Amino acid sequence: MESASESTMTLTGGCLCGKVRYEVTGQARRFYLCYCQRCRKVTGSAHASNLFARGDLNWLAGAEEVSSYELPEAQHFANSFCRGCGSRVPRVIPAFKAIMIPAGSLDQEPPLAPEARIFEESRARWCESVHSVAGHAGYPPA
Repeated sequence: MESASESTMTLTGGCLCGKVRYEVTGQARRFYLCYCQRCRKVTGSAHASNLFARGDLNWLAGAEEVSSYELPEAQHFANSFCRGCGSRVPRVIPAFKAIMIPAGSLDQEPPLAPEARIFEESRARWCESVHSVAGHAGYPPA
């Protein structure tokens, strides 16, 4: 993984229920939107928004609430999440010497913009038209 940003940063985040809190200190390296079927399944959405960093992951609260699932037939796929609310949380990927941070779990904006959409051949067809549907600041009118 080549560097997209060499400056050291500290990012904080957590899960939806607030039991799990984390801090990542290091360098942001990559930010991908992944459309593979596995990421769609694990997020329940069109894609995963994964920020990759090199550095240290520290659990500020709720480390005992974090569970991980490793897909047996996959070489590089796992999911870490809060047992209380199911929110995805960061995980260390030793093979890449990286920390994968679900961008939606961050308290602040990611330090990088997404740089690539990966596994687009797996993208759900319904996802292709999302930018042409009506947008609303909140729930749509009744």
